[in-house]
Amino acid sequence: MLVKTYCAAVNGLEVTTVMVEVSMSRGVLFHLTGLADTAVRESHDRIVAAMQNNGYKFPIADITVNMAPADLRKEGSAYDLPLAIGIMAANEKVKSDMLDKYMIVGELGLDGKLQPIRGALPIAIRARKEQFKGLIVPKQNIREAAVVNNLDVYGMESLSDVVSFFNGTETFEPTVINTRQEFYEQQSQYDLDFADVRGQENVKRAMEVAAAGGHNMIMIGPPGSGKSMMAKRLPSVLPPLSLAESLETTQIHSIAGKLGCDMSLISQRPFRSPHHTISQVALVGGGTNPQPGEISLAHNGVLFADELPEFNKSTLEVLRQPLEDRRITISRAKYTIEYPCSFMFVASMNPCPCGYYGDPTHHCVCTPGQIQRYMNKISGPLLDRIDIQIEITPVPFKDISKAQPGEPSSAIRERVIRARHIQEERYKEIKGIHCNAQMTERMIHQYAEPNEQGIMLLRTAMERLNLSARAYNRILKVARTIADLDSSPTVEPSHLAEAISYRNLDRGDWAERGV
Repeated sequence: MLVKTYCAAVNGLEVTTVMVEVSMSRGVLFHLTGLADTAVRESHDRIVAAMQNNGYKFPIADITVNMAPADLRKEGSAYDLPLAIGIMAANEKVKSDMLDKYMIVGELGLDGKLQPIRGALPIAIRARKEQFKGLIVPKQNIREAAVVNNLDVYGMESLSDVVSFFNGTETFEPTVINTRQEFYEQQSQYDLDFADVRGQENVKRAMEVAAAGGHNMIMIGPPGSGKSMMAKRLPSVLPPLSLAESLETTQIHSIAGKLGCDMSLISQRPFRSPHHTISQVALVGGGTNPQPGEISLAHNGVLFADELPEFNKSTLEVLRQPLEDRRITISRAKYTIEYPCSFMFVASMNPCPCGYYGDPTHHCVCTPGQIQRYMNKISGPLLDRIDIQIEITPVPFKDISKAQPGEPSSAIRERVIRARHIQEERYKEIKGIHCNAQMTERMIHQYAEPNEQGIMLLRTAMERLNLSARAYNRILKVARTIADLDSSPTVEPSHLAEAISYRNLDRGDWAERGV
């Protein structure tokens, strides 16, 4: 007897429908074809144990299983359940008349319980696109899969539940979750707030500008000056996620297995802070079984690199192309995968090896040569992709001891949202451009060209401060964002002056001067 069940293979964010064909005849062999990896081939042993422990006998027959398309690599344990149901249907223990209307995914435990899988959300999206009536997933994945509307999604606890469902011996109701209401309710719930930050008004202003234009930024200051504290509060002032952004972000986290059982849609922008010992593969993604890296997990959010010079230099260099293209293509001998990675890159670092260069209260013991070598750990091309470079000094005790809190994140966020709306309106006809940080050189001349007085100011700054040539376009981008925060249609000299103040590391005498 020949029976077909349907499941899915996840490759990056791409999902392909897989048809499991089970043919049973007289004999005692088990054949599995269709480019299955070790985890899929081991499913035979899990299926046998699961069936026996749930009161079903594994058929003694010649069983041939083909997973089509046969040239697509099948990886992981999510194929256990469709394989088991196919075998039981071929053995006439499960009715086969409804199998072509449902996509089935799930890993089997030896006791027959269903274990959670990765990628339930993109699989559900594919099932709806292929016009399946419903999707059967482990109960732990039900909330993320139920995000997809116009699809009946059933969360099952065990193999016996799935058998009862197809045989009609027990009634199950599809799960319906008002995820959109939950999404909007949770958007403004942040545990960290800029109201907790005392002083550092210039740094908070720089972060407001960075958030308003989507600019990458780096903070340079001695230990204890509040770099990490403020970076962790940056998501609280970013514009809220749209439903489309949330869906794409949730898919990436679903594939990586980062969603909890009680999560449906990710409602807040991600904040990822990898340790400086991270490898290139963990940062960009890939591996034997390809997974999204930290840069993709930070998609539509913030990637924070604390103590930037401590990262391996070759690891930092792999950021250059993703920062520019906002997508990462991972090519290996057996696969090629593309992940989105549009994120704000925020970094922090000490100004020297001892950490106290320029600190008014501590003496720096580093020589200019040591400081220069320390700074050279960060390459020019990487710095070229960082628009805002801001120096931080420790907050004096009199400011820390003030009882009055700082400006709350909600107030800063309102200004950021207004500036982003101006940018969205400006770039609405241009595909792939959503904020000032993404402007091309031609667009800079079109939307951020200064007047004659502004050009004179720029020329003076380039000469007196010994700014590098690469700083020119970055200054204009940031100045355009500052103008948007002021609701100014043109870039004024005051906007340029503030933007110039955010290019500290481009000054040629940085390591020889006193901060």
